[in-house]
Amino acid sequence: MNQPYPTPEIEPEIPSVTPTSQPTIRAVRRAAGRLRVAVVGGSLTGPTVALLLLRAGFDDVTVYEATPASAPQGGGLIGLEHSSLDILDQLGMPQNEFVAHDSQTVTHITVRHRRPAATRRHLYAGRNTTWTLLHTALTRRLPTGVLHTGKRVTGMTAVQGRPVLHLADGDTARADLVVFADGRTSIGRRLLDPHRRLRYAGYVAHRGQTTATQPGLRDFLRFEPSPHRGMQFNLAPIPGGVDWTFYLPATTGQYSDLFGAPPSRRVFALPHHVTAAARHAVDAHAGQHLPDEQAALVHATGTRMAAPVMDIDPPTRMQWPIGDGHALLLGDALAPVRPHTARGANNGIEQAAGLAAVLTQHRKYGADLAAALDGWQRRHLPAAVAAVQAGPALARQFGLGTA
Repeated sequence: MNQPYPTPEIEPEIPSVTPTSQPTIRAVRRAAGRLRVAVVGGSLTGPTVALLLLRAGFDDVTVYEATPASAPQGGGLIGLEHSSLDILDQLGMPQNEFVAHDSQTVTHITVRHRRPAATRRHLYAGRNTTWTLLHTALTRRLPTGVLHTGKRVTGMTAVQGRPVLHLADGDTARADLVVFADGRTSIGRRLLDPHRRLRYAGYVAHRGQTTATQPGLRDFLRFEPSPHRGMQFNLAPIPGGVDWTFYLPATTGQYSDLFGAPPSRRVFALPHHVTAAARHAVDAHAGQHLPDEQAALVHATGTRMAAPVMDIDPPTRMQWPIGDGHALLLGDALAPVRPHTARGANNGIEQAAGLAAVLTQHRKYGADLAAALDGWQRRHLPAAVAAVQAGPALARQFGLGTA
Protein backbone atom coordinates (compact mmCIF):
# COMPACT_ATOMS: atom_id res chain seq x y z
CA MET A 1 0.00 0.00 0.00
CA ASN A 2 2.81 2.40 0.79
CA GLN A 3 3.81 4.66 -2.07
CA PRO A 4 6.32 7.38 -1.27
CA TYR A 5 6.28 10.71 -3.04
CA PRO A 6 8.85 11.65 -5.69
CA THR A 7 12.33 12.57 -4.58
CA PRO A 8 15.39 13.63 -6.57
CA GLU A 9 16.96 10.89 -8.63
CA ILE A 10 20.13 9.02 -7.76
CA GLU A 11 23.07 8.44 -8.01
CA PRO A 12 25.50 11.22 -7.12
CA GLU A 13 29.02 10.41 -6.09
CA ILE A 14 29.15 9.13 -2.54
CA PRO A 15 30.77 11.81 -0.36
CA SER A 16 32.79 10.91 2.69
CA VAL A 17 32.05 11.50 6.34
CA THR A 18 35.31 12.97 7.59
CA PRO A 19 36.53 15.68 9.94
CA THR A 20 37.39 18.92 8.26
CA SER A 21 38.97 22.25 8.97
CA GLN A 22 36.72 24.96 10.30
CA PRO A 23 34.27 26.16 7.62
CA THR A 24 31.91 29.08 7.90
CA ILE A 25 28.87 27.66 9.64
CA ARG A 26 25.48 29.30 9.76
CA ALA A 27 24.00 28.05 12.98
CA VAL A 28 22.12 29.48 15.91
CA ARG A 29 24.16 29.40 19.09
CA ARG A 30 22.63 27.17 21.70
CA ALA A 31 22.55 27.31 25.45
CA ALA A 32 24.53 24.68 27.33
CA GLY A 33 22.67 21.40 27.64
CA ARG A 34 20.35 21.95 24.67
CA LEU A 35 20.27 19.24 22.01
CA ARG A 36 20.41 20.65 18.51
CA VAL A 37 18.63 18.29 16.07
CA ALA A 38 18.82 18.43 12.27
CA VAL A 39 16.24 16.31 10.46
CA VAL A 40 16.97 15.54 6.81
CA GLY A 41 13.81 14.78 4.83
CA GLY A 42 10.45 16.52 4.82
CA SER A 43 8.12 13.78 3.55
CA LEU A 44 6.37 11.87 6.36
CA THR A 45 8.90 10.47 8.84
CA GLY A 46 10.90 13.71 9.03
CA PRO A 47 7.98 15.96 10.01
CA THR A 48 6.77 13.25 12.42
CA VAL A 49 10.17 13.23 14.17
CA ALA A 50 10.20 17.02 14.35
CA LEU A 51 6.68 17.27 15.76
CA LEU A 52 7.31 14.58 18.36
CA LEU A 53 10.51 16.29 19.52
CA LEU A 54 8.90 19.72 19.63
CA ARG A 55 6.02 18.27 21.63
CA ALA A 56 8.55 16.71 24.04
CA GLY A 57 10.13 20.11 24.72
CA PHE A 58 13.05 20.19 22.28
CA ASP A 59 13.14 23.67 20.82
CA ASP A 60 16.13 23.49 18.46
CA VAL A 61 14.81 21.25 15.67
CA THR A 62 15.24 22.02 11.96
CA VAL A 63 13.96 20.01 8.98
CA TYR A 64 15.84 20.16 5.66
CA GLU A 65 13.91 19.04 2.57
CA ALA A 66 15.58 18.81 -0.84
CA THR A 67 12.43 19.39 -2.88
CA PRO A 68 11.55 23.06 -3.43
CA ALA A 69 8.25 24.21 -1.98
CA SER A 70 7.05 25.03 -5.49
CA ALA A 71 7.66 21.51 -6.83
CA PRO A 72 4.51 19.49 -7.60
CA GLN A 73 4.22 16.67 -5.09
CA GLY A 74 1.78 13.84 -4.70
CA GLY A 75 1.70 10.23 -3.71
CA GLY A 76 -0.28 7.07 -3.59
CA LEU A 77 -2.11 5.11 -0.97
CA ILE A 78 -0.54 4.51 2.45
CA GLY A 79 -1.69 1.99 5.03
CA LEU A 80 -1.29 3.07 8.66
CA GLU A 81 -1.51 0.49 11.43
CA HIS A 82 -3.10 1.29 14.78
CA SER A 83 0.27 1.85 16.45
CA SER A 84 1.06 4.61 13.95
CA LEU A 85 -2.44 6.05 14.15
CA ASP A 86 -2.10 6.30 17.94
CA ILE A 87 1.19 8.19 17.59
CA LEU A 88 -0.50 10.66 15.24
CA ASP A 89 -3.37 10.91 17.75
CA GLN A 90 -0.84 12.00 20.36
CA LEU A 91 0.24 14.80 18.01
CA GLY A 92 -3.34 16.11 18.00
CA MET A 93 -4.15 14.91 14.48
CA PRO A 94 -7.76 13.70 14.31
CA GLN A 95 -8.16 10.80 11.90
CA ASN A 96 -10.87 12.49 9.88
CA GLU A 97 -8.26 15.04 8.83
CA PHE A 98 -6.26 12.48 6.84
CA VAL A 99 -8.48 9.38 6.57
CA ALA A 100 -11.21 9.98 4.01
CA HIS A 101 -12.71 6.46 4.03
CA ASP A 102 -12.76 4.46 7.25
CA SER A 103 -13.26 1.01 5.72
CA GLN A 104 -10.82 -1.63 6.97
CA THR A 105 -11.84 -4.25 4.42
CA VAL A 106 -9.34 -5.57 1.89
CA THR A 107 -11.08 -7.51 -0.88
CA HIS A 108 -9.01 -9.96 -2.95
CA ILE A 109 -10.54 -10.70 -6.34
CA THR A 110 -9.24 -13.46 -8.59
CA VAL A 111 -9.79 -12.53 -12.24
CA ARG A 112 -10.15 -15.10 -15.02
CA HIS A 113 -10.82 -14.13 -18.61
CA ARG A 114 -11.26 -10.54 -17.41
CA ARG A 115 -14.10 -11.48 -15.06
CA PRO A 116 -14.15 -11.76 -11.27
CA ALA A 117 -13.99 -15.49 -10.47
CA ALA A 118 -13.45 -15.68 -6.70
CA THR A 119 -13.52 -13.22 -3.82
CA ARG A 120 -12.14 -13.31 -0.30
CA ARG A 121 -11.92 -10.58 2.33
CA HIS A 122 -9.91 -9.73 5.38
CA LEU A 123 -9.73 -6.74 7.70
CA TYR A 124 -6.68 -4.50 7.73
CA ALA A 125 -5.61 -3.57 11.26
CA GLY A 126 -5.50 0.13 10.52
CA ARG A 127 -6.71 2.76 8.08
CA ASN A 128 -5.74 3.95 4.61
CA THR A 129 -4.66 7.47 3.78
CA THR A 130 -2.75 9.12 0.96
CA TRP A 131 0.66 10.73 1.02
CA THR A 132 -0.89 14.10 0.15
CA LEU A 133 -3.43 14.05 2.99
CA LEU A 134 -0.95 12.88 5.61
CA HIS A 135 1.87 15.17 4.49
CA THR A 136 -0.46 18.18 4.56
CA ALA A 137 -1.72 17.29 8.05
CA LEU A 138 1.84 16.91 9.38
CA THR A 139 3.51 19.92 7.80
CA ARG A 140 0.73 22.36 8.64
CA ARG A 141 1.55 21.70 12.31
CA LEU A 142 5.24 22.55 12.00
CA PRO A 143 5.97 25.99 13.49
CA THR A 144 7.18 28.65 11.09
CA GLY A 145 10.90 28.40 10.48
CA VAL A 146 11.27 24.69 11.25
CA LEU A 147 10.89 23.34 7.70
CA HIS A 148 13.41 24.55 5.09
CA THR A 149 12.57 23.43 1.55
CA GLY A 150 14.94 23.37 -1.41
CA LYS A 151 17.81 22.48 0.96
CA ARG A 152 19.54 19.41 -0.46
CA VAL A 153 22.18 17.81 1.76
CA THR A 154 25.28 16.70 -0.12
CA GLY A 155 27.67 15.65 2.65
CA MET A 156 28.46 15.55 6.35
CA THR A 157 31.66 16.17 8.29
CA ALA A 158 32.68 16.43 11.92
CA VAL A 159 33.82 19.85 13.10
CA GLN A 160 34.84 20.56 16.70
CA GLY A 161 33.31 17.26 17.75
CA ARG A 162 29.89 17.82 16.17
CA PRO A 163 28.24 16.77 12.88
CA VAL A 164 28.05 19.43 10.18
CA LEU A 165 25.73 19.07 7.19
CA HIS A 166 26.84 20.48 3.84
CA LEU A 167 24.10 21.72 1.52
CA ALA A 168 24.03 22.03 -2.26
CA ASP A 169 23.59 25.80 -2.06
CA GLY A 170 26.85 26.18 -0.11
CA ASP A 171 25.28 26.53 3.32
CA THR A 172 26.29 24.39 6.26
CA ALA A 173 24.40 23.46 9.41
CA ARG A 174 25.82 22.20 12.69
CA ALA A 175 23.92 19.82 14.95
CA ASP A 176 24.40 17.46 17.88
CA LEU A 177 22.10 14.85 16.37
CA VAL A 178 21.36 14.34 12.66
CA VAL A 179 18.27 12.31 11.79
CA PHE A 180 18.21 11.13 8.20
CA ALA A 181 14.61 10.45 7.19
CA ASP A 182 15.11 11.18 3.52
CA GLY A 183 13.53 8.17 1.84
CA ARG A 184 14.79 5.29 -0.22
CA THR A 185 17.30 7.41 -2.17
CA SER A 186 18.72 8.63 1.15
CA ILE A 187 21.94 10.64 1.09
CA GLY A 188 22.27 9.61 4.75
CA ARG A 189 22.40 5.93 3.87
CA ARG A 190 24.97 6.60 1.15
CA LEU A 191 27.08 8.50 3.69
CA LEU A 192 26.74 6.20 6.68
CA ASP A 193 26.13 2.75 5.18
CA PRO A 194 27.37 2.97 1.58
CA HIS A 195 27.64 -0.76 0.91
CA ARG A 196 23.88 -1.23 1.17
CA ARG A 197 22.66 -0.30 -2.30
CA LEU A 198 19.22 -0.68 -3.86
CA ARG A 199 18.59 -3.70 -6.13
CA TYR A 200 15.83 -3.96 -8.70
CA ALA A 201 13.29 -6.71 -7.93
CA GLY A 202 12.06 -7.23 -11.50
CA TYR A 203 8.68 -5.50 -11.51
CA VAL A 204 7.25 -2.01 -11.54
CA ALA A 205 4.51 -0.22 -9.59
CA HIS A 206 2.67 1.79 -12.24
CA ARG A 207 0.58 4.39 -10.46
CA GLY A 208 -2.25 6.73 -11.21
CA GLN A 209 -4.98 8.83 -9.65
CA THR A 210 -8.09 9.77 -11.57
CA THR A 211 -11.28 11.69 -10.88
CA ALA A 212 -13.15 8.93 -12.68
CA THR A 213 -14.98 6.91 -10.05
CA GLN A 214 -16.18 3.38 -9.45
CA PRO A 215 -19.69 3.73 -7.95
CA GLY A 216 -20.00 2.33 -4.44
CA LEU A 217 -16.25 1.87 -3.96
CA ARG A 218 -15.30 2.13 -0.29
CA ASP A 219 -12.85 -0.72 0.27
CA PHE A 220 -9.33 -1.50 -0.83
CA LEU A 221 -9.58 -3.90 -3.80
CA ARG A 222 -6.80 -6.21 -4.97
CA PHE A 223 -7.26 -7.84 -8.38
CA GLU A 224 -5.08 -10.86 -9.16
CA PRO A 225 -5.33 -12.02 -12.79
CA SER A 226 -5.12 -15.80 -13.13
CA PRO A 227 -3.52 -17.82 -14.67
CA HIS A 228 -1.51 -14.71 -15.70
CA ARG A 229 0.57 -14.60 -12.52
CA GLY A 230 3.18 -11.91 -12.10
CA MET A 231 0.81 -8.95 -12.04
CA GLN A 232 -1.54 -7.34 -9.56
CA PHE A 233 -3.91 -4.37 -9.64
CA ASN A 234 -4.79 -2.44 -6.46
CA LEU A 235 -7.59 0.10 -6.30
CA ALA A 236 -8.90 2.31 -3.50
CA PRO A 237 -11.07 5.42 -3.13
CA ILE A 238 -9.43 8.74 -2.36
CA PRO A 239 -10.98 12.20 -2.04
CA GLY A 240 -12.28 13.18 -5.46
CA GLY A 241 -11.56 9.93 -7.26
CA VAL A 242 -9.62 6.69 -7.07
CA ASP A 243 -5.99 5.66 -6.66
CA TRP A 244 -4.62 2.64 -8.49
CA THR A 245 -1.35 0.72 -8.63
CA PHE A 246 -0.69 -1.85 -11.35
CA TYR A 247 2.27 -4.14 -10.66
CA LEU A 248 3.73 -5.48 -13.89
CA PRO A 249 6.97 -7.35 -14.66
CA ALA A 250 9.75 -5.64 -16.60
CA THR A 251 13.39 -6.37 -17.23
CA THR A 252 15.97 -3.68 -16.56
CA GLY A 253 16.19 -3.04 -20.29
CA GLN A 254 12.42 -2.77 -20.66
CA TYR A 255 12.27 -0.31 -17.77
CA SER A 256 14.98 1.80 -19.39
CA ASP A 257 13.08 1.80 -22.69
CA LEU A 258 9.83 2.86 -21.01
CA PHE A 259 11.23 5.52 -18.65
CA GLY A 260 14.54 6.66 -20.12
CA ALA A 261 16.94 5.31 -17.49
CA PRO A 262 17.59 2.05 -15.60
CA PRO A 263 15.85 1.41 -12.26
CA SER A 264 19.01 2.13 -10.27
CA ARG A 265 19.01 5.67 -11.62
CA ARG A 266 15.33 6.41 -12.03
CA VAL A 267 13.90 5.11 -8.80
CA PHE A 268 10.83 7.28 -9.41
CA ALA A 269 9.50 7.84 -12.90
CA LEU A 270 7.75 11.21 -12.67
CA PRO A 271 4.95 12.14 -15.07
CA HIS A 272 7.33 13.69 -17.60
CA HIS A 273 9.34 10.43 -17.66
CA VAL A 274 6.30 8.33 -18.58
CA THR A 275 6.63 7.82 -22.33
CA ALA A 276 3.83 7.09 -24.76
CA ALA A 277 5.20 3.54 -24.94
CA ALA A 278 4.91 3.17 -21.16
CA ARG A 279 1.35 4.44 -21.20
CA HIS A 280 0.45 2.11 -24.07
CA ALA A 281 2.00 -0.90 -22.30
CA VAL A 282 -0.02 -0.31 -19.13
CA ASP A 283 -3.23 0.32 -21.06
CA ALA A 284 -2.67 -2.86 -23.06
CA HIS A 285 -2.18 -4.98 -19.94
CA ALA A 286 -5.27 -3.45 -18.37
CA GLY A 287 -7.30 -4.24 -21.48
CA GLN A 288 -6.02 -7.80 -21.62
CA HIS A 289 -6.26 -8.80 -17.96
CA LEU A 290 -8.60 -6.54 -15.95
CA PRO A 291 -12.40 -6.37 -15.89
CA ASP A 292 -13.87 -3.66 -18.10
CA GLU A 293 -14.67 -1.32 -15.20
CA GLN A 294 -11.11 -1.31 -13.84
CA ALA A 295 -9.52 -1.17 -17.29
CA ALA A 296 -11.64 1.92 -18.02
CA LEU A 297 -10.26 3.64 -14.90
CA VAL A 298 -6.71 3.02 -16.08
CA HIS A 299 -7.47 4.30 -19.58
CA ALA A 300 -9.10 7.44 -18.11
CA THR A 301 -6.03 8.36 -16.07
CA GLY A 302 -4.04 11.22 -17.56
CA THR A 303 -1.14 11.89 -15.18
CA ARG A 304 0.81 8.77 -14.26
CA MET A 305 3.95 7.78 -12.43
CA ALA A 306 5.92 4.61 -11.84
CA ALA A 307 8.37 3.21 -9.32
CA PRO A 308 10.56 0.17 -9.81
CA VAL A 309 10.22 -2.16 -6.84
CA MET A 310 13.59 -2.33 -5.10
CA ASP A 311 15.26 -4.49 -2.46
CA ILE A 312 18.18 -3.85 -0.15
CA ASP A 313 20.27 -5.89 2.28
CA PRO A 314 18.81 -5.83 5.80
CA PRO A 315 20.36 -3.13 8.01
CA THR A 316 22.75 -4.07 10.78
CA ARG A 317 22.63 -0.74 12.61
CA MET A 318 20.61 2.50 12.79
CA GLN A 319 22.97 4.95 14.53
CA TRP A 320 26.57 6.11 14.07
CA PRO A 321 28.85 8.36 16.14
CA ILE A 322 29.96 11.51 14.31
CA GLY A 323 32.62 13.10 16.49
CA ASP A 324 30.92 13.51 19.86
CA GLY A 325 27.53 13.70 18.13
CA HIS A 326 25.38 11.13 16.40
CA ALA A 327 23.68 10.42 13.06
CA LEU A 328 20.68 8.13 12.60
CA LEU A 329 18.74 6.48 9.78
CA LEU A 330 14.95 6.15 10.03
CA GLY A 331 12.17 4.78 7.84
CA ASP A 332 12.95 4.23 4.17
CA ALA A 333 16.32 5.93 4.65
CA LEU A 334 17.24 2.98 6.86
CA ALA A 335 15.53 0.20 4.95
CA PRO A 336 13.19 0.68 1.99
CA VAL A 337 10.63 -2.12 1.95
CA ARG A 338 8.43 -3.52 -0.79
CA PRO A 339 5.04 -1.82 -0.86
CA HIS A 340 3.18 -5.11 -0.20
CA THR A 341 4.44 -5.08 3.38
CA ALA A 342 2.57 -1.83 4.15
CA ARG A 343 5.39 -1.14 6.60
CA GLY A 344 7.26 1.78 5.04
CA ALA A 345 5.40 4.63 6.72
CA ASN A 346 4.63 2.55 9.81
CA ASN A 347 8.28 1.73 10.45
CA GLY A 348 9.27 5.38 10.15
CA ILE A 349 6.53 6.66 12.46
CA GLU A 350 7.16 4.01 15.11
CA GLN A 351 10.93 4.59 15.00
CA ALA A 352 10.31 8.33 15.35
CA ALA A 353 8.17 7.81 18.43
CA GLY A 354 10.76 5.51 19.99
CA LEU A 355 13.47 8.07 19.30
CA ALA A 356 11.44 10.86 20.91
CA ALA A 357 10.98 8.68 24.00
CA VAL A 358 14.69 7.97 24.55
CA LEU A 359 15.70 11.56 23.79
CA THR A 360 13.16 12.72 26.36
CA GLN A 361 14.79 10.47 28.96
CA HIS A 362 18.12 12.05 28.03
CA ARG A 363 16.79 15.60 28.30
CA LYS A 364 14.67 15.24 31.44
CA TYR A 365 16.66 12.79 33.49
CA GLY A 366 20.19 12.93 32.14
CA ALA A 367 20.17 9.46 30.61
CA ASP A 368 23.40 8.79 28.73
CA LEU A 369 22.70 9.71 25.11
CA ALA A 370 24.85 7.03 23.49
CA ALA A 371 23.33 4.32 25.66
CA ALA A 372 19.83 5.63 25.00
CA LEU A 373 20.36 5.54 21.23
CA ASP A 374 21.81 2.04 21.49
CA GLY A 375 18.68 0.93 23.33
CA TRP A 376 16.48 2.57 20.69
CA GLN A 377 18.42 0.72 17.98
CA ARG A 378 18.08 -2.65 19.74
CA ARG A 379 14.34 -2.09 20.08
CA HIS A 380 13.58 -1.06 16.48
CA LEU A 381 16.22 -2.71 14.31
CA PRO A 382 14.65 -6.21 14.38
CA ALA A 383 11.35 -4.88 13.06
CA ALA A 384 13.13 -3.10 10.21
CA VAL A 385 15.04 -6.28 9.31
CA ALA A 386 11.83 -8.34 9.42
CA ALA A 387 10.07 -5.92 7.05
CA VAL A 388 12.92 -6.07 4.53
CA GLN A 389 12.84 -9.86 4.61
CA ALA A 390 9.04 -10.05 4.39
CA GLY A 391 8.84 -8.13 1.11
CA PRO A 392 10.23 -10.80 -1.24
CA ALA A 393 8.28 -13.53 0.57
CA LEU A 394 4.99 -11.68 0.11
CA ALA A 395 5.80 -10.92 -3.50
CA ARG A 396 6.40 -14.61 -4.19
CA GLN A 397 2.93 -15.38 -2.83
CA PHE A 398 1.50 -12.94 -5.36
CA GLY A 399 3.76 -14.23 -8.14
CA LEU A 400 5.49 -10.86 -8.44
CA GLY A 401 9.10 -10.51 -9.47
CA THR A 402 9.48 -14.22 -10.15
CA ALA A 403 9.71 -14.10 -13.93
